[in-house]
Amino acid sequence: MTTEKPQAKDDKDEPKVETKEEPKPAAKEAPKPAAETVSRIGRAEAIIRRNVLWSLGAGVVPIPFVDTLAVSGVQIKMLAELSELYEVGFKEDAAKKVVGALLSSLGGTALGAAIGASFAKLIPGVGTALGIVTVPLIAGAFTHATGKVFMMHFESGGTLLDFDPQAMRAYFKQEFEKAKETVAKVQEEERAKSGKAS
Repeated sequence: MTTEKPQAKDDKDEPKVETKEEPKPAAKEAPKPAAETVSRIGRAEAIIRRNVLWSLGAGVVPIPFVDTLAVSGVQIKMLAELSELYEVGFKEDAAKKVVGALLSSLGGTALGAAIGASFAKLIPGVGTALGIVTVPLIAGAFTHATGKVFMMHFESGGTLLDFDPQAMRAYFKQEFEKAKETVAKVQEEERAKSGKAS
């Protein structure tokens, strides 16, 4: 009978050793950064969507050039919010230069269409209607594409100061084309919401 008792003690010691080994693996802690990343991406997408809505509103401003300034202000605000979310430095001058460089990367046709639609607002009737429909769509798509490009850049550890518009040119154009459809859907959703509210 005395030999059974030491075996019981050994049995008790073994589970303790196993219990001590279980908390060691880092696999239980690894999902936390992934969950943080997902929530950060979700927050970044929410910032982008909110600023796309602001751009849509700014694009409706009936005065040419003022609408463009309002949309630029929204994009600078979005970059400031994304910079804060990703805890990277923000400089307004650098942000303005980057937004200008991305806008110029769209090429003459897109820029001409945006400027033409903005100035069409001066023409009573058809020009105003055309400008109020076209400018918000282009402004929203540009804001969406800018946000997506910066979200990817910040996710990869980049900052506002090391952003290279030339290197991002093709990706930005691709995002801009996709964003036109996305923004059109957002416009429809917002119209449906405002229709239900009234």
